[in-house]
Amino acid sequence: MKFKHILYLAGFGVLALATYAGTRLEKAAASLPASGGESVLPGLAHPATVEFDRLGIPRVAAANREDAMRVLGYLHARDRLFQMDLMRRKGAGRLAEIFGEQALAHDRAQRVYAFGLAAAAIVAALPESQRRALEAYVAGINARMAEQTVPAPEMLVLGYTPEPWRAEDSLLVGLNMFQTLNGHPDEERMLSVMAGTLPPEVFAFLTPDVDAYTSVIAGGSGSRRPERPVPAAALADLLGETRHLTLGAGVDAEALPAGSNNWAVAGSRTRDGRAIVANDMHLNLGVPNIWYRAELRYGEAVMSGVTLPGLPLLVAGSNGRIAWGFTNVDADVLDLVKLEMHASEPDRYRTPEGWATLDTRTETVRVKGGADETLVLKSSRWGPVMTEPLQGQPVALRWTALEAQGVDLGLLDMDGAGDLDSAIAVMNRAGSPPQNVVLADRAGRIAWTLTGRFPLRRGFDGSVSRSWSDGAAAWDGFIPPERLPRVVDPASGFLATANNRTLGRDYPYVIGHNYSNSYRAYRIGESLKQAPALTETELFGLQLDTRSEFFEFYRDLVLALTADAGDPALADARRAVEAWDGRMETDSRGIALLVRYRRNLARTIFSRLLARCDQADPGFVYAWREAETPLRALISSRLPGTVPDRGGSWDGFLRGVLVQSVDELRKEFGAAELEGLPWGRVNRVEVRHPFSKNLPLVSALLDMPPVDGAGCGGYCIRVLTPNQGASERLVVSPGHHGDGILHMPAGQSGHPLSPHYRDQQDAWAAGRPLPFEPGPPRETLRLRPAP
Repeated sequence: MKFKHILYLAGFGVLALATYAGTRLEKAAASLPASGGESVLPGLAHPATVEFDRLGIPRVAAANREDAMRVLGYLHARDRLFQMDLMRRKGAGRLAEIFGEQALAHDRAQRVYAFGLAAAAIVAALPESQRRALEAYVAGINARMAEQTVPAPEMLVLGYTPEPWRAEDSLLVGLNMFQTLNGHPDEERMLSVMAGTLPPEVFAFLTPDVDAYTSVIAGGSGSRRPERPVPAAALADLLGETRHLTLGAGVDAEALPAGSNNWAVAGSRTRDGRAIVANDMHLNLGVPNIWYRAELRYGEAVMSGVTLPGLPLLVAGSNGRIAWGFTNVDADVLDLVKLEMHASEPDRYRTPEGWATLDTRTETVRVKGGADETLVLKSSRWGPVMTEPLQGQPVALRWTALEAQGVDLGLLDMDGAGDLDSAIAVMNRAGSPPQNVVLADRAGRIAWTLTGRFPLRRGFDGSVSRSWSDGAAAWDGFIPPERLPRVVDPASGFLATANNRTLGRDYPYVIGHNYSNSYRAYRIGESLKQAPALTETELFGLQLDTRSEFFEFYRDLVLALTADAGDPALADARRAVEAWDGRMETDSRGIALLVRYRRNLARTIFSRLLARCDQADPGFVYAWREAETPLRALISSRLPGTVPDRGGSWDGFLRGVLVQSVDELRKEFGAAELEGLPWGRVNRVEVRHPFSKNLPLVSALLDMPPVDGAGCGGYCIRVLTPNQGASERLVVSPGHHGDGILHMPAGQSGHPLSPHYRDQQDAWAAGRPLPFEPGPPRETLRLRPAP
């Protein structure tokens, strides 16, 4: 059978797919859940109903919060159990148990964080009301697992049965999301290496937190990392050191974070006085989608929006009185603590109170089809010891996600928030990944604040690694909730964030360092200023906006460099950028060259300047999200001695990189002339199932159809790349759910044979609105307590 051959080549070692694809197809179909009917859900206090609309979106009617969460757990397990199991396994470092050796490297790295221990500590510290909701949710998951006689298709293929769900597993799912959003020590490694190897003026020049579009919400206009003049002499010395190099340090020219857009407009800016929230959260795209749509009605609460399978929370949406949406803060909530080790006792390290001994734990990584592997892991009083030293010195990780008081389910209390003040208080107290949150209430008012725990640092700002052994550097808990920033009812009538720096230096605490470029926030703000009578439809249209003034700098540069173009490649470049319409639509011409040209300029210019960093740390990558500021400064000033091509001219260098960019695109896309190369062909988006790369013959069943993507990697509002994009788009006014909009890629179900596996995909890909709240019921599931 061909399926056997594909599986063997893919290295899965799961020959069962051959059988599954043919003779067991009926069994896979039998694993589809029934949407209607009646079932017993043990533990329910009162009967509950679930109405499913034409897209399989549930409207739950339950007596109280615990019953609603029990039903939500049941529904999540019904539609997304394999996805949930993958997320808890990913967080715990247990993927090799089902995938074999190909997942072993991930599991080794993940075990260092000890998420299992952290999850148990977090569960033990939860307030009673949160623990009750979590326990009910977990019971709902297990009730569905107990009644499911045929496993999910992926579990059939992999040949395993999932373990019962535990409360700690839900926290593993939450920690997995925390790690995606705010769990990357590479940033502090990067800054530490740069600070230790570069002249101070070069370090400051290459790491600003400002750009041409800076859009600060609070804390004054000043910056902690302002733009610096080009340090020409120091740069010339660095380039002199690397004269012999053809390639220097690694450069991530896009440096894309897990990002999002959100904004709120007050009643003064809308057609009829209602306040509206718009939110599109950008994450890696896959099948099934990360979110699960739901409406939960219990008591006086009407919680509608998106949930995260594995957690008993409405993540973003509306409770009928308050609407809210999130963007990632790009906060600094972890530190790499340098350990001063004893000269003759390997596990002894210095603390402010004297010498201490590292704790040791042994963990076994089980490997499907291979030998189990034993890991010996160390931890300090500050956190786990990382397996990779920093510039030759061991470091421990201090991270809010690993603190028992750093994470909780406080977002549950949004069901009782009735006005802005109470909603802000809930958000400021919640232990979630650090997020910007915008809020709107039924009275037409709006607000912005932060949610999550932020370290209260003493003696340092957290940007670079240092020793804490003398007590001068430490965390003194978290920034108190009441001292987190907030803005209520601004005179502008709107608030917008897009992973940009929102705070000026007058705010007394350092929240982060490496923020995203501010263009998206700027473009949102400029668009809202010009539209005084907004509706949900118009705000949804703004989420799809692809205008990008950002690339006008590079268009003008190309036009100046090719004014007297004799080289055919330069002439081709000129015609292409002259054809650009200023947008990043699927049929936009010329923008593919501008994107590639900018990327190649950044890589070429910065790689030589940072060669010292590469020599100090062979894994070094420059991934500064505001690198556009020093990049434009170098190109615009063109100072003698700063040309990356030693001995050449700036104009000659810039033209050379342009010709290189033209040649690359011609070869990759077979384009005789770039004027005819549409952006959508370059920005081709494939939303794929985890199995499909290794199983190409079933990719048509598992994946969404490829689409030519309108959008960008961060320099227009509509973020969409081959790997990342809007995991949802919602627009809603509290109290006006019937006018709201919400869609997401793929569909509600994770089952490839379900009619709801892909029935929202077309609307998401085309930018077509779907209703925010569930539509008329097509089927009803009645759940009753056990007798």
